[in-house]
Amino acid sequence: MHTRVLGNSDLRISPLGVGAWAMGGAGWEYGWGAQDDDLSIRAIHRALDLGINWIDTAPAYGLGHSEELVSRALAGWQGPRPYVFTKCGLSWDERGRVSRDLDPATVRRECEASLRRLRVEVLDLYQIHWPVEEPAALDAAWEAVSRLREDGKVRWAGVSNFDVGQIRRSQAVAPVTSLQPPYSLVHRDVEAEVLPYCRREGIGVIVYAPMASGLLTGAMTRERATRLPEDDWRRHSADFNEPRLSRNLALVGRLRTVGTRHGRSPGEVAIAWALRNPAVTGAIVGIRSPEQADGVLRAAEVELTDEDVAEIEAFSGRRVG
Repeated sequence: MHTRVLGNSDLRISPLGVGAWAMGGAGWEYGWGAQDDDLSIRAIHRALDLGINWIDTAPAYGLGHSEELVSRALAGWQGPRPYVFTKCGLSWDERGRVSRDLDPATVRRECEASLRRLRVEVLDLYQIHWPVEEPAALDAAWEAVSRLREDGKVRWAGVSNFDVGQIRRSQAVAPVTSLQPPYSLVHRDVEAEVLPYCRREGIGVIVYAPMASGLLTGAMTRERATRLPEDDWRRHSADFNEPRLSRNLALVGRLRTVGTRHGRSPGEVAIAWALRNPAVTGAIVGIRSPEQADGVLRAAEVELTDEDVAEIEAFSGRRVG
């Protein structure tokens, strides 16, 4: 699989990476319900077999469980070691409710905890998971991440869910290697300012939820959406409920039509569409089984024609420049 340089780093990443959010399981505010750990580990191994060379996780995913699971997967992997990306800035209480905490001391403690859970000596990419409103607090947190780089605990540093003003402010403190924003046919807000800014500044972009958290895979149906368990955050998401659900499922129909011409699934078409944006370096794809890996992780091979894109864009009424 071909690779792309991530921002100002020396990391050459595959166009797709494994997203370990759902693998964290239940027991926290944004969990995906109970998961089969052995199946998740097999999914990671299958992704690596297919040439994926990076995994994105975070401490909050399953309250540490996702990072521990990634560590188990890597311990049982005999091939080249993939890059491991994780984050900081979300703390949780005994009920699994998360909140933003970017105190510099907390950032350092989180880094040390992630290193222990992942059983690595250095983190390939360390990202602030969510910004805070107070500019001075954001500056202090980014300075703390930069010090972790100086200490050799972090190779490269990025941000997640930042707007242009927050990225620009962070750049004044220390270089920003990458941004991780949500980006899909369902959520396109970053097209207007954020993606063009990152492209101009040479900041790598690894988008998350290119299939809109499962909506655009082709496997989600109205019936399945109504049967999502109570501990799956999507059950209460506006995207998975009316009036948005009907429009989102209609979009899947459009993706299925395009995919049929290429012998590909709607999910693969959705991912390929996101990768077409010239600002996007890579896309994070959540998988929970080897079968899911086989179903979507070759999306980087899909070459959408201008006609395909026009058909997809006609549905949303916007076109990527």
